[in-house]
Amino acid sequence: MHVLQPKHSKFNEKEIKELLGDINISKAQIPKILSTDPSLPEGCEIGDVIKIERKEGDKVNLYFRVVV
Repeated sequence: MHVLQPKHSKFNEKEIKELLGDINISKAQIPKILSTDPSLPEGCEIGDVIKIERKEGDKVNLYFRVVV
């Protein structure tokens, strides 16, 4: 992982259900990320949900992607 690359982490099934319930969407509505993306953590498979933490100043922005 490069020092400028934001942190990518894989969600487990419990975290996915909580996320989808909190923001009231389905898994199909989450933006996609390709399984060939080099920034993905090891062991990611199609259908996994990835959390991306991007620091901007003092604030941390969270982004979510589904591996396709």
